[in-house]
Amino acid sequence: MHDAKMKSPPTTMPAQQQQQQQQQQQQQQVVHDPEKKSSSAELSAAPIPIAVEESEDVTKYASAGPLLRFLAWLRRAAVLGRVEIRGIAPIPIEERTVTKTINIFTLWWSMNTNTLPITFGMLGPVYGLGLRDSTLVILFFTLLTTILPAYLSILGPKLGMRQMVQARYSFGRYLVSVLVLLNLATLTGFCVVMGVIGGQCLSAVADGNLSVTVGIVIIALLTLVISFCGFSTLHFYERYAWIPALVAILVAVGTGGSNLRQQAVPEEPPTARAILSFGMIVASYMIPWACLSSDFTTYLTPTTSSAKIFTYVYLGLAIPTILLMVLGAAIGGATPNIPLWSAAYETNLVGGVLAAMLSPAGGFGKFLVVVLSFTLLGNLAATSYSITLNFQLLAPVLFKVPRYVFAVVLAAIVIPVSIRAAGDFFVNLENFIALIGYWSSAFLGVVLVEHLVFRGADCGRYDVEAWNDARALPPGVAALTAATLSFGLVVPSMDQVWFVGPIAQVSGDLGFELAFVVTAVLYLPMRYVEKRVVGR
Repeated sequence: MHDAKMKSPPTTMPAQQQQQQQQQQQQQQVVHDPEKKSSSAELSAAPIPIAVEESEDVTKYASAGPLLRFLAWLRRAAVLGRVEIRGIAPIPIEERTVTKTINIFTLWWSMNTNTLPITFGMLGPVYGLGLRDSTLVILFFTLLTTILPAYLSILGPKLGMRQMVQARYSFGRYLVSVLVLLNLATLTGFCVVMGVIGGQCLSAVADGNLSVTVGIVIIALLTLVISFCGFSTLHFYERYAWIPALVAILVAVGTGGSNLRQQAVPEEPPTARAILSFGMIVASYMIPWACLSSDFTTYLTPTTSSAKIFTYVYLGLAIPTILLMVLGAAIGGATPNIPLWSAAYETNLVGGVLAAMLSPAGGFGKFLVVVLSFTLLGNLAATSYSITLNFQLLAPVLFKVPRYVFAVVLAAIVIPVSIRAAGDFFVNLENFIALIGYWSSAFLGVVLVEHLVFRGADCGRYDVEAWNDARALPPGVAALTAATLSFGLVVPSMDQVWFVGPIAQVSGDLGFELAFVVTAVLYLPMRYVEKRVVGR
């Protein structure tokens, strides 16, 4: 045996030593988070299922099966493209080094300077509201509900935790998965809506030679490229994406603005039911942003001014939303009185109307319709980025899957669902909105009471090290029970296409308001009892 060992080739190492060497090589391949150096915390948090050297030929995995070959290709793309591979693990303090706070403003501004708010605004006339009344509803509900995402954004730099990870400190390690699933459905639904709008714009500019289906696929694939790369690429893109979007929208208003005066006169004066129901539409656009707002501020330095973050988020979210929703209400009110717009609307809905507005500009107008379709990429990419993080929270086993893999999964989901939803778009849009405003309000009622009352608005009272420890986190029974019981009053207050509750028949839709207030009130005593019984 001794002679055999002496004759062994010098390159052969014991199995244990080979394994240690492979682990060291994998750690050296970690793609650094933007603007930071690697640390032991980063290495332990970054899931690496397959190691691929930058100079390595991925074809070596040809015999490993299609799944491993695909993951190897993704890993190599991440290395070459400096993709952010950090998932849901909290960002250590020493890695929260971003100081360019203005990026937060440009991010939210770009996310909302597109055709999505225009589409939501066009629903105002559907509820029988004129331009003046639609504008007042948009102003009031936007200014009110924007407070929620703006406030929760300030917790990102202080805690270094994504929004749904913070929710574990009230909903618990496992029960938070219910909220994550709802959040995934909401964010994916928004992606579907934007995919359809973008596809309609591309189809409209091609005069029917390009189907909406092909347009949807193009938008989804472009979104995949941006969201795949992560935080750094996302902020870089959002810094400039709003400029061509704003130019295209201004030209559309300039070429078609004279026709906006031809507003349809509502048959009846506005009712409380119409005002509150449209208010629910506006709130359902704004409130879900609070369920992901701190996802975009976790890399900021902890000493960043909270007032500055709040102001940047509030203005970046509210200003473009108000202006473009009002424009949408004006377009929706004028469309029935303009034959060209009505015909375009029948063919390609929102995209058709925008193409008709820009038709006086000729070929340049068609080019701007393409630009308008691509304005949605900023919103789509940011939303998709948060979705990839939420996937990792859904189940413990998914935490081991790199974030960028879920960007591919999301594209595979959004494309077929968008194609199906495009068939009856506005009906599907209203049905989708009905599902998002209520649960989001209930969720925020719990999270804000937990932070403001039970933790005294002090981020130091969160044990960040316990973020993934079910025994150190609250069980979440009080939170989920309070949110669920609130629907005993929310359901009778719903006013939707498929259901109108007895309270809503008289007052209009009060669902999201009651979901927030009732959940917060119920959570107070339930959480006191939970802490007394469980001790955490």
